[in-house]
Amino acid sequence: MLDKGNKERVVITGMGVICPMGHDVETMWSGMMTGKNGVGKTTIFDASTCPTTFSAEVKNYDMSKYTRKTQLHECGSRGSSFVVGAVSQACGQAGIDIETDEPSDGIERSRLGVYLGAGEGSVDNEAFFNSIANGWDGEKNEMDWGKWAETAFGQMSATCELEQESNMPVAHVTMVTGARGPTRSCLTACAASTQAIGEATNIIRRGDADVMIAGGAHSMIHPLGLMGFNRLTALSTRNDSPETASRPFSASRDGFVLGEGAAVVVLESLSSAEKRGAEIFAEVIGYGSSSDAFRVTDMHEDGRGAAQAIRSALSDAGISYKDVDYVNAHGTSTTENDSIETKAIKAVFKEEAKNTPVSSVKSMLGHLIGAAGAAELITCVLAIRDNTAPPTMNLHDKDGELDLDYVPNEPRKMQIDVAMNESFGFGGQNNVVIIKRYQE
Repeated sequence: MLDKGNKERVVITGMGVICPMGHDVETMWSGMMTGKNGVGKTTIFDASTCPTTFSAEVKNYDMSKYTRKTQLHECGSRGSSFVVGAVSQACGQAGIDIETDEPSDGIERSRLGVYLGAGEGSVDNEAFFNSIANGWDGEKNEMDWGKWAETAFGQMSATCELEQESNMPVAHVTMVTGARGPTRSCLTACAASTQAIGEATNIIRRGDADVMIAGGAHSMIHPLGLMGFNRLTALSTRNDSPETASRPFSASRDGFVLGEGAAVVVLESLSSAEKRGAEIFAEVIGYGSSSDAFRVTDMHEDGRGAAQAIRSALSDAGISYKDVDYVNAHGTSTTENDSIETKAIKAVFKEEAKNTPVSSVKSMLGHLIGAAGAAELITCVLAIRDNTAPPTMNLHDKDGELDLDYVPNEPRKMQIDVAMNESFGFGGQNNVVIIKRYQE
């Protein structure tokens, strides 16, 4: 753990989001305050024969509205295109000029870094599936890889294949912003962008950068992504009512709603922000990370990894669980996650667990996978700004075994000075970030 007496204070000076609720932070937040959601029938591809026919898509997005300084093209992944828009917003709010590589905004580009929890892009579905179909030898009942390669080389594009790699979103962000400082990309499943923000905070704390662009980008709304989660029985199949399908902590929850998007915050050392006169929206005070060391898709039944990450974040922040005013839960709407996350919160918060408001905005956003944690951290910043806890929507039949205050169905006005954001991913990755209202 870093020496708390010497580490740099880290603040948030910019935010940006492209998500199913809208293409900017305030549109997303106003939708949450009125109980809207971004869920509907899947249109990106024909999902009519899938067990789940709906998702939370980003609609009507035009990257050119944000910046033309990009090398993205028609093969660029949806995640990469979304993060360019989110970064443009966040940097604009923070006063970082992405249209120049010169430090006219007071930030040396060698001291500007990027850390994304970014997901892989979709395969070129038509070419990929054609290659498989044409390569199959029905008589031998096996793949003829020579025929497969013949079709693949004829139809696939090297550039499109490259854009599937999970490092490409961060590469595009560096090219757009001119950032030449520490550059990282992680893909720890649904905990990725929270990890990116936490580790980017530590990069600034130890003096390796003045500013870090941190967050996540992901889209798994494609045949392999949707069917993969269906095979895991992780998705809701409430096809008759997509808008109410995501219902965290509800007795009738049956899985999460697959979403997509990008969310980014600009993290900055306090000294840099003060020198530039940047507006400060919140301070990052704690980060905790752990692994369940248990199973690939199942959380440990006692929530030991999640609880450890929460305790580590509290220790890093130098505060008690009694100081946390609001918890933004991972809250996926799966039977397992919601019950075990509740156990973890109760294990750490003890007698205060039932008195601490907990909500899940996945009930409106859907699950943005790698981008989820960053989008949810932004809602924590806005919760502090407006002293309002966002609701857990569709919570009309509370699970009798889940007994915390889940802020059901309506936002709640309350004093929020410290907020905790929790993210837990397949593979047992657990990451927690704590922020507070900025005070000099």
